[in-house]
Amino acid sequence: MTLQPQLLAVCFSLASGTINSSLYIHLFFTCRTFGSGVVQPFSGSDFYVRSNCPFTLTRFTHNRVECDITIQRDDSGLVVQVEIIINKIRTVVRNANIWVEKNRVSLPYDHTYQHIFQYGIYTKLKSSLLPLSVTWHNVLGGIDTVWVELDQELSIDMTGLCGKSNVQGMKMLLDCRYFFSFTLDCLQEETLHYIQLCEENIYGFKESKYISCAFFKEIITQCGNSSFAWDSWRTVTKCEKPNCPGDLDYVEKGAAFVPTCTNPNPTTSYQDLTSSCVCPKSKVLNDHTEGFQCISVSSCPCEFAGKSYTSGELRSTKCQSCLCSNGKWQCSENMCPSRCLIEGHFVTTFDGKHYVLPGKCTYVASQGQNWTIVIEFSKCPLFDYILPLLLDLQETYTFSHNMVTFGEEEVTELHQTDHALVFWQSSMYVQVHTTLGINIQVQMFPEIQLYVTSTGNHKDMSGLCGNNNNDTTDDFTTSSGIVENSPQPFALSWSVGACPVNIPSSCIKTEYEIFADEKCSMLNVPSGIFSTCHAHIPTDYFYEACIQRTCNCASRLQQCLCVALGSYVKACSSLGVEVGDWRKATNCTVECQNNQEFSYNIPACNRTCGSLSGPDPRCELDDTPVEGCGCPEGTHLNQGHICTPKAGCHCHFHGGSTPPGPVVIDGRQCSCDNGKLKCSEDCGCRNGKVCVHCSEDNIKTAQKTCDSLSKPMVAHMTCENGCYCPYDQYEDHRGNCVSLDECTCVYSGKVFGEGQSVKSNCKTCTCGQGQWHCKDEPCSGRCQVYGNGHYQTFDSKWYRFDGNCQYTLVEDDCGKRNSTFSVRVESVPCCDEALTCSRSIIIDLQGKVTLTLSDIRVTRQYHGNGTQEGFLYSIHTVGLYIIISVPSKGITLIWDKHTRITVELSAYWKNKVCGLCGNFDSNEMNDLQIIGSEVMSSPLAFGNSWKAAAPPCSDVTTEIFPCERNSYCAAWAERRCMIITGNIFKDCHYKVDPLPYFHACVQESCSCEFEGKFLGFCTAVAAYAEACKILCSNVCVDYITQKMSL
Repeated sequence: MTLQPQLLAVCFSLASGTINSSLYIHLFFTCRTFGSGVVQPFSGSDFYVRSNCPFTLTRFTHNRVECDITIQRDDSGLVVQVEIIINKIRTVVRNANIWVEKNRVSLPYDHTYQHIFQYGIYTKLKSSLLPLSVTWHNVLGGIDTVWVELDQELSIDMTGLCGKSNVQGMKMLLDCRYFFSFTLDCLQEETLHYIQLCEENIYGFKESKYISCAFFKEIITQCGNSSFAWDSWRTVTKCEKPNCPGDLDYVEKGAAFVPTCTNPNPTTSYQDLTSSCVCPKSKVLNDHTEGFQCISVSSCPCEFAGKSYTSGELRSTKCQSCLCSNGKWQCSENMCPSRCLIEGHFVTTFDGKHYVLPGKCTYVASQGQNWTIVIEFSKCPLFDYILPLLLDLQETYTFSHNMVTFGEEEVTELHQTDHALVFWQSSMYVQVHTTLGINIQVQMFPEIQLYVTSTGNHKDMSGLCGNNNNDTTDDFTTSSGIVENSPQPFALSWSVGACPVNIPSSCIKTEYEIFADEKCSMLNVPSGIFSTCHAHIPTDYFYEACIQRTCNCASRLQQCLCVALGSYVKACSSLGVEVGDWRKATNCTVECQNNQEFSYNIPACNRTCGSLSGPDPRCELDDTPVEGCGCPEGTHLNQGHICTPKAGCHCHFHGGSTPPGPVVIDGRQCSCDNGKLKCSEDCGCRNGKVCVHCSEDNIKTAQKTCDSLSKPMVAHMTCENGCYCPYDQYEDHRGNCVSLDECTCVYSGKVFGEGQSVKSNCKTCTCGQGQWHCKDEPCSGRCQVYGNGHYQTFDSKWYRFDGNCQYTLVEDDCGKRNSTFSVRVESVPCCDEALTCSRSIIIDLQGKVTLTLSDIRVTRQYHGNGTQEGFLYSIHTVGLYIIISVPSKGITLIWDKHTRITVELSAYWKNKVCGLCGNFDSNEMNDLQIIGSEVMSSPLAFGNSWKAAAPPCSDVTTEIFPCERNSYCAAWAERRCMIITGNIFKDCHYKVDPLPYFHACVQESCSCEFEGKFLGFCTAVAAYAEACKILCSNVCVDYITQKMSL
């Protein structure tokens, strides 16, 4: 430590002077060293240092983050090593290679604390913790130029060469006057000083073209492209242009970030211009292949699931076709009919909204004008339920305990009426095809699960499955006609009779939770059995459902696990994506009885002995094969559930069956051959009579209450003894008998009288005759992000994504090239690199002003004259928040100065925006669209696609959230976060579903070793409290005081 002053005294010579400040607009915040030792510090005089000793370029501490940058030259005068240490992360540049913490890295490289990327012909390291970047230029044998740039002036004590000023030194004699005779218009009275620096720089290095050319280039760059020497300096100095790889061409001043197939039109607000290698005009860099190939945009390939597709190539699934055009996917509308899924207590509506049922009750799953589906949960822990299915209010089918009945008759193979065809397709699945615009599939083993497909255009559908109108915002429409915000009151409104809330939201035993977490994680393994479907269907929802279903499954954990994994496989199969032999890979194999065999592809047509007796109606169906036990090729299933050749099949007829061979039926001579009966007369009817089928009549009842006016009426309901109101009167929700016109309504657990109105989900609803009558009203959209990447889109889609790059949160460009605003965000890490402690925000408004919210303050950059900015936006500080408002555009941004950001847009922006906040079209199912495409994706791929074009940044390939890193904190975190689901917020639970906020809170609170330093828990609870305040005007909870007592 004591040698450095001595080295400074003996190892170098100095020359100094003053730079004309007009040469480089950011000089005050930039320190450079170039040539063989020219140094331009952040302020004061520039000077010359000649030595092969290591020197500290700059060293300082800002916001408790230490920075130390050192350089070393060799005898050639070039820099041979740059060492950058920021927050104890050591980066070394040597021999054109980069090492981070002794590991060699490639570009672009992204770490929580820093990003390293190509910047024109240069390489740049940008810190995430400090307003600092380091840029260097590699040449043969070393580095000829190094810059250190600060985005803002730092009021700190800075040591090193960049902090030196007013240093005097010696003069050397070497004539550089010829070059500077071309720069007189730029340097003017500073010419003699630069001649001195030139002579110091090249003294002893006349044979090195890099030393002198680096010096001349820096002078010309600072003079600018309007100077006299700009176009001629290379000819004057005989300095050759750098060589560019592949098809790229060198330009003295061009785009630092080359347009590519992925980003053909970078939309950064202030595009960096520097010496660069660029594609020829009208070409872009094909970043999907190696070799720096420049092609036209129309020739750009597309990528999907790790595979490259040429322009014009088509890829298809069962439901959608996508064409690769100009490097982007152009996809057709979803061609598959909408489908509702009820898998255990997990429901997916026709429009794609996911939620969880609150109790083991009887519910109306879905109903239309002439059909009703009712599910009834059993009381056992496995969530089995019987499933009465009412068609046309005349035919009742019941599915229960591996049995299907029609009235009192069991359906063992097939049952057909004018309205429905019901048949077993395999040992596991029963199909119901109707003439009423719906088809139903019931998984019978090992647990009953329901899949309802809408084949018609129904405008009057309702129930747990929603209303099938491609609008997820009104999926929670209750039986009384009003839209709830939380799934619990919505589901309870569709219960038949009383419904206790008795389904646990967390695991019932720790050992079950450990088992579920380990086994369900098989869904997420990148190279596992399920990976072939990852690009088509994200696993996040199925993974969470798998854990909840498995760990609450009492003693049959493996069975519940297999059912949950099968739900993901079934979703993949619905798109035509085959997963493979997943049952063998996950120990979920199925035992088959008798001589049947298990298969993943059992067809519906001609697979039983009964199908041989006549035309098989199942063959006219466009049905997808299902898994289960069935017969091998060439055999058929008989009534004893044994596979037999055709010759051994009994023949079926109206009224019975007969074994193979001759037989007399109703006096007719018949023969049963290969399962088909051949008789002398086809039917046996006499005197013009025909063969007919009969069904039982249904019995219908209704209750005499105001509540029953909106409750579903199902055929199996019977009258019960009790007290009822007189004729033409109904019992209201307060227990009084009233006329029809005086009937009350219920919303979020509260009773409203005739004529009273409420606002719910962009609707105004008025109570009349026990029903809610609603009218749509335009309303604003709200998107928020907080903590370690918890997002809620404008359409209320929840997902997690926490990348290290800068991302577009919301913009109105969306490929139209006429943007009027954009909001970009970037995570700022804590000292623990795995956590996000704050976010920086960049807001661009109409190309007139750029606002940057970072480090608890707002900075402005004006474009043009900037004289009207006061009329464009306003900035207010309200309590802990900074609020940016753009009244003319209906845009408001709220920042808590840490990680939480809320963007509110007026109704004008519906269907006009895109980004991580989604597209604001009232349909959460299409929110995760990859930029420039209509392809749905996982949160990871979706987030990566919305990276800002500059600076370059690598994709996030894996995400490890706090609970996954600190599993020992999970139980502690759940206990803390129960403040959200507990009594403190109970008045809000009907208005705002607490479960997404609870799960986000648990993830945030799992960083328990940072308790008191990391604000995740408080931010998560504050997010729910604010949502309650918005939707519940009379709910105001002092949760800060409450949580202190936990």
